Amino acid sequence: MKLLTFIRQGTPAIGVKTERGVLDVATAAAAAGREAPSSVMEAIAQGASAIAALADLAAAAPADSSAWLREDELEFGPCVTEPRKIVCVGLNYRKHAEETKASIPEYPILFNKFHNSLAAHGQEIVIPQTTDRLDYEAELAIVMGRKAKSVPREQALDHVFGYACANDLSARDLQLRTTQWMLGKIGDGFCPLGPYVVTADEAGDPNALAIRTFVNGEQRQNSNTSDMIFRCDEIVSYISRHLTLEPGDIILTGTPEGVVLGYPKEKRVYLKPGDVVTIEIERLGSLTNRFAAEEA
Repeated sequence: MKLLTFIRQGTPAIGVKTERGVLDVATAAAAAGREAPSSVMEAIAQGASAIAALADLAAAAPADSSAWLREDELEFGPCVTEPRKIVCVGLNYRKHAEETKASIPEYPILFNKFHNSLAAHGQEIVIPQTTDRLDYEAELAIVMGRKAKSVPREQALDHVFGYACANDLSARDLQLRTTQWMLGKIGDGFCPLGPYVVTADEAGDPNALAIRTFVNGEQRQNSNTSDMIFRCDEIVSYISRHLTLEPGDIILTGTPEGVVLGYPKEKRVYLKPGDVVTIEIERLGSLTNRFAAEEA
């Protein structure tokens, strides 16, 4: 199942993407006199029972119901709206580590983003005046569905609700100013996420998904999640040994080769106002954002 957040009269609402269109869950539930999750966060917390209820609701909604919406007319919100944690893994694709001339890490390299960095599919992202080296990073996002503390690797993916496309936007000049990367990663809107969170059963093997980036229609990244150094089950297990993961937490799993930083210095052209970046991941959809200049 593909779940999404859309904005109705300024308020986030939950939708279900289907072949018939996007189901407005609240409207469909009210018409049918049924209980249903009121947000993506509720659906994640309720897990399998919520998915079953949403599937029944979509199947029962009449074709002429006002609950069916056109996706191209929606204003999206981040597909996960209130994660308590956003944990990121750096240098997790072998070819990306090689292109940046970095050593292959022995352990996952972890850093974090915050809630202010969340952005939605279709949202305009402002390039801060503090950077002139903003880079894209296509990433597979893991969305946790169950509390996880010290889970073994073979059980780790049982705690995952689903997956989403993400763009780990990185201000390289700020990121590399010190040995700590955080400053270059935490700008407002620096974590576009969506358009959907796709449940684990529909996404399939998270380490067998094609992943690509396009800038103004030009392909820049073209890889597969199979190139990860630390696979998704290993990442979840490793992080859970050091902190408790909770439903709705997001883990960004690293980016493949093809980022601007990986080009020779004379060929590096960083993101600028007017650029449009699309992240595509097999089975998960396409995440697109346009960039704008920060007003003085």
